[in-house]
Amino acid sequence: MQLVRGIHNIKPADYGCVLTIGNFDGVHLGHRKVIAALVAKAKALNCVAAVLVFEPQPLELFSPEMAPARLYRLRDKYNLLESLGVERLICVNFNNKFASQSAERFIEHLLVKNLGIKHLIVGDDFHFGKNRTGNFNMLCQAGKKFGFAVSDTASYKVSNCRISSTEIRYALEQDKLADAESMLGRPYSIMGRVFHGDKRGRQLGFPTANVLLKRLLSPVSGVYAVQVNLLESNTNEIFYGVANIGARPTVAGIRQQLEVHIFDFDADLYGQTIEVIMLKKLRAEMKFDSLSSLTQQISKDSEQARIFVKNSLQENTQYSF
Repeated sequence: MQLVRGIHNIKPADYGCVLTIGNFDGVHLGHRKVIAALVAKAKALNCVAAVLVFEPQPLELFSPEMAPARLYRLRDKYNLLESLGVERLICVNFNNKFASQSAERFIEHLLVKNLGIKHLIVGDDFHFGKNRTGNFNMLCQAGKKFGFAVSDTASYKVSNCRISSTEIRYALEQDKLADAESMLGRPYSIMGRVFHGDKRGRQLGFPTANVLLKRLLSPVSGVYAVQVNLLESNTNEIFYGVANIGARPTVAGIRQQLEVHIFDFDADLYGQTIEVIMLKKLRAEMKFDSLSSLTQQISKDSEQARIFVKNSLQENTQYSF
């Protein structure tokens, strides 16, 4: 899939596409319906299926303190959209200059002149341009003027149910992992590259694979029983473990990260990409008075996670997604 970073990188060869615009955070079942319609329309019109996203997301620019936690990073979103048949991902740098342009310029300069859209799929609540003056009706009128069609994402609901990234975040915050999975169409997971940490876990007897979350906020926090997939491995072997997601208050952690202790595993994972699937939340993150107390709790967490995995496998609930 072609990745276009910034309007200045849109080339004449990129002209002509069927386009949808949105955050697409999570690429959940509702998003998949929209993408399926996008790909089908692009094939019918013999042009490229394209998705346009903004980085950072608008609320992250205007009100970062109110911006919701991202379900997935841009890299994860790219991989998921590619798997659904999207051929071009256009990542627009959302800054004050871009946000201050008029709705008319957004349509004429970006959608018509630069992209040459043939069909646009957006929500009927989509607003754009300075002071959010652009709306769905304006797009429909512009379509008649410039020769592109517009359709509403409301046409692509899942079983007449509203599925949204907001609802998925709420389910994750409430530790309702099954509800989140039913809306995502897959278990919630975090993917990332393993980096060298402070080796504190190894010193405590529980070596960990550490992954930076690379987002302002994480939609999940605390200690979880997890499944670990080694994405760069030639085997399909599945591992399990216990993971902590948060700022590590006991050791004065500053940035949020994911730490995974993989059961019965001692290979070198540094630099490799892993996927960590959340199976069950064991407890909230907490601060301990001493490293000894922390070590004792990690031991309890590990045992609890092992018991959960063992019981689940015995019940033929295979976590091999």
